[in-house]
Amino acid sequence: MSKRFVAVGECMVEMSGGEDRQYRLGYAGDTLNTAWYARALLPEGWSVDYVTAVGDDRYSEEMVAFIADAGIGTASMRRIAGKRPGLYLIHQEKGDRKFTYWRDSSAARLLADDGPALNAALGGADIVYFSGITMAILDPRARGRMLNAIVAAREAGALVAFDPNIRPALWSSDDVMRSVITSAATISDIVLPTHSDEAPVFGDTDVEGTAKRYLALGVREVAVKDGGNPALIATADETVLVAPRPDARIIDPTGAGDSFNGSYLSSRMKGLGLGESATAAHATAAAVVGHKGALVDRNLLKLD
Repeated sequence: MSKRFVAVGECMVEMSGGEDRQYRLGYAGDTLNTAWYARALLPEGWSVDYVTAVGDDRYSEEMVAFIADAGIGTASMRRIAGKRPGLYLIHQEKGDRKFTYWRDSSAARLLADDGPALNAALGGADIVYFSGITMAILDPRARGRMLNAIVAAREAGALVAFDPNIRPALWSSDDVMRSVITSAATISDIVLPTHSDEAPVFGDTDVEGTAKRYLALGVREVAVKDGGNPALIATADETVLVAPRPDARIIDPTGAGDSFNGSYLSSRMKGLGLGESATAAHATAAAVVGHKGALVDRNLLKLD
């Protein structure tokens, strides 16, 4: 019997490049990126579905086709007349990548407006994955519907995985952000935070502090990413530190954390241990940062 990995969130139009004002159009988003790598790394017998909302414009249709061509299910996407995808532009500034967003009219903001449809989309999932960005783009009532749908899926047997992916600019206030992130974590089995995002918001002094805070909420497993430093993987009974690959050549860091998540979760679903899963996740992230763009073709993932 097939198993289902279901990711929920926002895919956007990405304009990258910018050399001589020439930009390359693509499609990406944190939860889609993770679904992409889960699809690439999960064995046959697993399906991967993406739940979002899109408009009725040309770019929505191209986005859906792009996702489907990657082998990711699109049947649960809502189509909303008169809406379109959000857009972001990547440019270089002072030697670093900067992002500018246009997402106020994004169809994905309405992905949880139809509660029964959302429940149906998550029904039968073996693992449900969502992020802090998924929660941030929704209005308060839609956040409630999202949490309720995830709780229902969990009660039906789904494992719930959550990346807080903290982006303060998306939230109305720090207090709301902390409250929603904490609430989302309390209904999750696996949380995959990034320490540098968490520290200024929650006051964690180190990766151990980040892990302990989520474990104290009842989370079963925490995988704390920390850039080029070792990731800390923790449960109530076990803690391991796993260093990134030392031979990683960084060309473009976009999607590193998302690819880590997709690889880590797929490894756990295949029955690998905490350390083995983190090692595989670092290998995937090393392959991704060695190429331009968040989404790297499966054939370019050299994980041995």
